[in-house]
Amino acid sequence: MNTTVTDIVRSATDIDVLRVFCAGDGRYGNALGVVRDGRTHPDEASRQALAKELGFSETVFVDDPERGVVDIYTPGVRLPFAGYPVVGVAWLLDLEVVCPPVGEVWVRGDGEFTWIEARAEWAPPRTLRRYASAAEVDALEVPEPGEWVYAWAWEDEAAGRVRARGFPGRGDGIDEDEATGAAAILLTAELGRALNITQGRGSQLLTAPGPDGVIELGGRVRLEATLAPPLTS
Repeated sequence: MNTTVTDIVRSATDIDVLRVFCAGDGRYGNALGVVRDGRTHPDEASRQALAKELGFSETVFVDDPERGVVDIYTPGVRLPFAGYPVVGVAWLLDLEVVCPPVGEVWVRGDGEFTWIEARAEWAPPRTLRRYASAAEVDALEVPEPGEWVYAWAWEDEAAGRVRARGFPGRGDGIDEDEATGAAAILLTAELGRALNITQGRGSQLLTAPGPDGVIELGGRVRLEATLAPPLTS
């Protein structure tokens, strides 16, 4: 049997697939790949190759489960921080702190929600584009690749309810992001208030500004599947 690059990438380890920022009924959420043993992909090139092959918005590699050290990739780039991978891996491994390249991210549980504390300056750049109504956001077509656009509108301004959609614009096969923690953090910092965001098909993200520029980001997580390595000969 001939061994391909795909065989090498996939045969190394099991991969947990989570849904992060699920709705109250467990539906929706953004798919996240979690490689629990980062040693199976020890360098940036092999990690980027796996993230591209899996095709999730983001894939996270766990380098030290005790200290929560993780490494995050989209299908095309490595990220110093991203909201939904940190929330997802914190829930999966029951961590009190997660350490992506930006530094320590503290975690707390609150019933069905997992919360992290982050800072707006950690988030990659996003264009926050406000629309007049949720219906306008719903009607948007996917824009051409270019800038990362977070389209949003108030559903109920008094209650802090927001309708949003995220368009990465990277040209890497992810035309629309189902749930985007980093963009939710940026929007919360800009508006200066707690938000209840419905993004994509129905994912739910909760946020709250804290002291000293900290933003809390919370959501539900569920385990969707574990991808086992194929049998090879």
